[in-house]
Amino acid sequence: MTTRKTSAPGPRPPGAPGRGEAAMENVFTHITKNGKLRMVDISAKRVTRRSSTATCVVHTNADLSTLSSPLDVDVQVASQLAGIQAAKKTADLIPLCHPLSLSDIDVSLVERADHVEITATVSANYRTGVEMEALSACAIAALNLLGSLKEVDPMAWMGGLCVMSKTGGKSGPWGRAVAAPSPDPR
Repeated sequence: MTTRKTSAPGPRPPGAPGRGEAAMENVFTHITKNGKLRMVDISAKRVTRRSSTATCVVHTNADLSTLSSPLDVDVQVASQLAGIQAAKKTADLIPLCHPLSLSDIDVSLVERADHVEITATVSANYRTGVEMEALSACAIAALNLLGSLKEVDPMAWMGGLCVMSKTGGKSGPWGRAVAAPSPDPR
């Protein structure tokens, strides 16, 4: 296995555009000025109620309306549980995420004729946001569903994974009106 040394970007040249007020020397908060990885120090941040909603779509060529059986309910429940477990384990999956005590996790699957819309909303009273936990919940719920669909459609795929909204913290509420596009990889 080879390792690659990464370096932090240097200072911006005079007159170079910044990112709003935060025209920082380093926009990657998990990389120090010396190029070392670190977990961000959040100890000075205020504890606030934070929530985030993420979404993704599982596309399939199978007609989901013809797959109605008690097993389908089990597949949905298993996918929801997989998403909930992923949100709880995000810090184990993504190395620089803070381990959080989550107060609420909701994962829902809405079945359409040729796709399933997955939405996850995660909340916590903490010093850092829960966007990664919501994204992890959606992604793992989708992977569980894809594993179940492979018998009827081995070409099923996931797309459009994105954060739809967030609340809490210094930057306050944020949201997007439309989910990320989900281009067909086939």
